[in-house]
Amino acid sequence: MIATFFVTVLIENIVAGGYAVLRRKPIIHLLFSCLLANLLTQPLLWLGLRVFFQDYLLVLCIAEFGIWITEGAILFLYPHNQLRLREALVLSLAMNLASFSAGWFLPL
Repeated sequence: MIATFFVTVLIENIVAGGYAVLRRKPIIHLLFSCLLANLLTQPLLWLGLRVFFQDYLLVLCIAEFGIWITEGAILFLYPHNQLRLREALVLSLAMNLASFSAGWFLPL
């Protein structure tokens, strides 16, 4: 669980950092809000997967949708990020697709 948290944060921060550089956004604030978002969403994901393990794929899909929206909202609401709602949701989607894809194939 701890290993997956760090891998997720690493992957999502790489995506967020790349976005910050390309779009000239404040990189430190984006990375910090990404970490905060993951500190909130990852424990909830693992709790849901452990409680409803018999419906793992369904719970995973529903949880990932909720994580995308929640992290997008956090990125948007963190004022120093200077992101519009659409930007925050697209960035959150990119971050979560990257970490989900890596997590699907990594043996963690």
